[in-house]
Amino acid sequence: MYDLLSMTPSELSELMQAWGEPAFRAKQIFGHAMQGIPPAEMTTLPKALRTRLAEECLFPLPSIEQKLTSAVDGTVKYLFRLHDGECIESVLMKYRHGNTLCISCQVGCRMGCRFCASTIGGKVRDLLPSEMLGQVILAARDSGERVGGIVMMGIGEPLDNFDNVVRFLHLVNHKDGVNIGYRHISLSTCGLADGIRRLAEVDLPITLSISLHAPTDEARGEIMPVNRRYPIAELMAACTEYFAKTGRRISFEYALIAGKNDTPAEAERLAALLHSTVGADGAPVHVNLIRVNAVKETGFHGTSARDAAAFAERLSRLGINATVRRRLGSDVNAACGQLRRAHAGKEA
Repeated sequence: MYDLLSMTPSELSELMQAWGEPAFRAKQIFGHAMQGIPPAEMTTLPKALRTRLAEECLFPLPSIEQKLTSAVDGTVKYLFRLHDGECIESVLMKYRHGNTLCISCQVGCRMGCRFCASTIGGKVRDLLPSEMLGQVILAARDSGERVGGIVMMGIGEPLDNFDNVVRFLHLVNHKDGVNIGYRHISLSTCGLADGIRRLAEVDLPITLSISLHAPTDEARGEIMPVNRRYPIAELMAACTEYFAKTGRRISFEYALIAGKNDTPAEAERLAALLHSTVGADGAPVHVNLIRVNAVKETGFHGTSARDAAAFAERLSRLGINATVRRRLGSDVNAACGQLRRAHAGKEA
């Protein structure tokens, strides 16, 4: 069975050639698929071809299981049900410059970050490119608005599903499909150094975001098990290589946890780390501060708005460009993983 929504135009052309169909059918099929139209409803195609596609191809478009809309800022949180019954989450965030969708790339996550709800229960499986595309297609269709940007910061670790994620990025960027520019796509990783090096070789002009969250191995290892495999020195070396290869600025994500990593001393250690590693080689450095969402199972709480602003100001005085991310969807638990867990609890 062919996964139709995961196929590139060239792969569709080869399939049409093998089936004895005209070459232009591939472009028709690709255009329909990228709109979320299943084979049986591709009415520009001959009936016999529609029937064969329906019989020999998968079209695993998710369905909307639950939808929560914030009364505060219009943020929409989706719980999508996949073809095998598993559920994932996406968050549609509305800005003045357009709409950005935070998508999932795995069902669950095996990275084990202690502050994150997505990793509770571990990883179930990787998502196919079609299942990542499906989130974008359905969010646009449901909202009636264009999705102009993508953040790969939902459930799962993108570089742990490397091949499927890279294929998705090529597909979602294609001019005959969803056509989202690479410069409007951000990929967040918890720090898989080998994956960062592989991504540099692919050389896509996306924004790479590193979930750092602590400036020392001791502190980071307590909250992020991945640090045992890729300690900070190796992670920073991979980031330096990435910038040297691509010339693209790396954004460092830092989740502020009250009483854990939000002290003035931690800000100073963070600034010193960035200046002595990626900053030392001329790479522009930006820190995106996030007040961590409270998750019942973790016991962690986010830093106050005042202390977050003070942390950012201290970094700025130390020569590090820093911003505090605006909280969106606070009334709908917009942090990924929480809705999926609540839904799983109801079904259990």
